[in-house]
Amino acid sequence: MGAGVKCVVTGANIKALGRAIHSLSRIGDELYLEPLDDGLCLRSVNSSRSAYACFTLAPLFFYAYEASGGTCHCKIHMKSVMNVFRSLPSLEKTVEKCLIKLNTANSCLVIQLFCKYGVTKTHNLSYQDCESLQAVYNPGSCPNVLQAQARLLSDAVVHFPLTLAEVTLIASPFGKVTLRNYVEEETDPGKAMLTELSLGKEEFLVYQLRDESEITFCLREFRGLLAFAESSGLPISIHFDTAGCPVVFTVDDILLEAHFVLATLSDTDRSSQSQDRRPGLPNDEDFLGDDLDYMIAMETTLAGASSPPRSPTFSSHPVPVREEQALTSGSDDEQERDIPGTPPNKKFKSLFFDSVIQNSGRTNQEVLAEDSD
Repeated sequence: MGAGVKCVVTGANIKALGRAIHSLSRIGDELYLEPLDDGLCLRSVNSSRSAYACFTLAPLFFYAYEASGGTCHCKIHMKSVMNVFRSLPSLEKTVEKCLIKLNTANSCLVIQLFCKYGVTKTHNLSYQDCESLQAVYNPGSCPNVLQAQARLLSDAVVHFPLTLAEVTLIASPFGKVTLRNYVEEETDPGKAMLTELSLGKEEFLVYQLRDESEITFCLREFRGLLAFAESSGLPISIHFDTAGCPVVFTVDDILLEAHFVLATLSDTDRSSQSQDRRPGLPNDEDFLGDDLDYMIAMETTLAGASSPPRSPTFSSHPVPVREEQALTSGSDDEQERDIPGTPPNKKFKSLFFDSVIQNSGRTNQEVLAEDSD
């Protein structure tokens, strides 16, 4: 009998599960699912490795939860899962129970929705075996922490257009947080629309700042977490350091926890935008100084390894890579591509993973992981 999970979700938690899926759909095109003894992990990462999200649903979140048979890692096309949970109002009004079953022996994920009037909708989704995917960053190492009600932050970002790609957060130890739409340096100030608003220290539940910091991150992914947190009535914590270091947004509750890790624009990126460059011909300094600052260091654990970590393990800095390891196959045009939903006019290269192979005794091996893995 293969490894797998069988769980039942009832009541308002069905809609919470649907909102979690919607939030993850703003991150990547694939859903990584990992059932563990102490909870079900749902993860996603975008193709440039500049945005990562993880929801860990505790056993208390479920009406019934059973994980058996050891380690199981799989990934599913996000569109397939979204087809099941697409209509949140319908989930709330008509679905009374949701059954999720995964068994590696059958190579199929089954999601059943038990609706009113005896209607049952059964979805059989195919999946791929994969490695456990986790970001490498430690929110506890961040010197700056803000916590606020999700409604406060939602009311703040509502002033920015939905088409806005990036937002800049400026936090001062003197008691003011400013949100501003990001405008590239070469943009003509007379033609740019600037939107800026400020929040006072007294509006935050936690206001811990070492010094003044300014970070720029993608707004689309952040909106996904805001929608989930506001519907759940949970506050959002923001852990950040300086520009270029990933910012970590967390939502914690006895039933679940969520981590959104977003890359931020580095000072190198800001200054480089004002320099003339030949398009499509990045130099070595671009790769080591520019693109890496956008990336989030990731860690993969082979599915056959024993004792996988329960939740994302983070470290304070991206995993260093050597220049000669970069992009060993394909043309430059194939290896670089524009990524929708990430900072405009920026290119991202594949990220190098740490492969933790516990059963072979080797650790921290640097390997290349393609998007399709």
